[in-house]
Amino acid sequence: MKPPAIEAARLSKVYTLAAPRRGSSSLAEGVMHGVRRLLRGRGSVPRTDEDFVSVRKWALREASFTIGRGEIVGIIGRNGSGKSTLLKVLSRVTEPTAGRAVLHGRVGSLLEVGTGFHPELSGRDNVYLSGSILGMPRAEIERKFDEIVAFSGVGEFLDTPVKRYSSGMYVRLAFAVGAYLDPEILLVDEALAVGDLEFQRRCMEKMRRIGDQGQTVILVSHNMEAITRLCHRVIHMDQGRIVADGPAQKVVAAYLHGGGGSWSRREWTGLDEAPGDDTVRLRAVRITDAWGSLAETIDVRSGLAVEMEYEVLRQDRPFVPSITIRNEQGLDVFETFDLDSHWRGVSRPPGRYVGAAWIPGNFLPEGTFYVSPGCFRQQPFHVHFFEPQAAAFHLIDRVEGNSARGDFSGQMRGIVRPLLKWTNRFEPYGERSDARVTRAHE
Repeated sequence: MKPPAIEAARLSKVYTLAAPRRGSSSLAEGVMHGVRRLLRGRGSVPRTDEDFVSVRKWALREASFTIGRGEIVGIIGRNGSGKSTLLKVLSRVTEPTAGRAVLHGRVGSLLEVGTGFHPELSGRDNVYLSGSILGMPRAEIERKFDEIVAFSGVGEFLDTPVKRYSSGMYVRLAFAVGAYLDPEILLVDEALAVGDLEFQRRCMEKMRRIGDQGQTVILVSHNMEAITRLCHRVIHMDQGRIVADGPAQKVVAAYLHGGGGSWSRREWTGLDEAPGDDTVRLRAVRITDAWGSLAETIDVRSGLAVEMEYEVLRQDRPFVPSITIRNEQGLDVFETFDLDSHWRGVSRPPGRYVGAAWIPGNFLPEGTFYVSPGCFRQQPFHVHFFEPQAAAFHLIDRVEGNSARGDFSGQMRGIVRPLLKWTNRFEPYGERSDARVTRAHE
């Protein structure tokens, strides 16, 4: 067991909000409330405390966990689930209503834009101010100053008050300060989403190096690609509570699919409920890994199979099973047909069939993909069934060098990301070669 960097015990945070009063306890109060509203509409009576009631909102509720030194932990959840409140409590921006948190080491934090810097001070002054708050000697801040400025890319505006910075400039400088002043614990909120792709890539690399050096990182993000690539452990929060804490692949898969059971398999037990018609009906769709086991989350380097089980009820004209793969952005990545030569152009007799479309490793990028099985007849054209998003799978990439990504940790363009074979030719200076690039043969 690694020594703890953060120990949280039943952390809770409640806010008291003012909500408009609904209804009245008596007829008289109701009449007076109506009169006040009427007069206020004419600009005669300002809104008073009597128009509101206090509502308690639990932003964080009994969150308990321990994070070891050197761990990089992701925190995920929907908006309003308590992620940012948890970071604010850990970074001492706000005090918990109940519970306690013990942090072993110097803490650097990058929360939402606007937190941590003094708006009237220049970028240069804020670097020194932030270092002083972290307990850094001035000589150490000066030693790392050039690295901070180079990483942030705001050198031209270093002596400008940060209140005039764009959100991207602000975040770049804030992250550089938090990362390069060597905190033992770094807390990073979704603010990284403000930066451009190149900046995000450099942040990812920096946080990975911080973890390799034994420092602790907590990353709050809605970017599941970044979470699964960087973190081995993920905490899922919902309505202020921790609902899951475990391996990144497992927790992210459950979060993406809403916790409503496995998306790697869908079956129709009743024939009347199964999609289709009196010729053929869909009975099941399954996602399996390269070893034939059901899987929702799969490494991009491994192949997978989409199995489609269907039942032919009566022999009719030839039909073609199909599978369509769609990504998170709603784009159809590809469609594939079962062109098995044995059944191509041949009517299939009644019975159960299982077809499998094999998707090779290093072909699709990271992300979630939805599977829509179908079955159609060509002449004349007729759709027997098409079931949108019947199943789904999530691909992750650990960036370990033997995927199509190689050592590149930024965002790669394109709907697919194949690992293609390359050939190369080298011609030294001063020499002439009539060689040509030749094709590589297996």
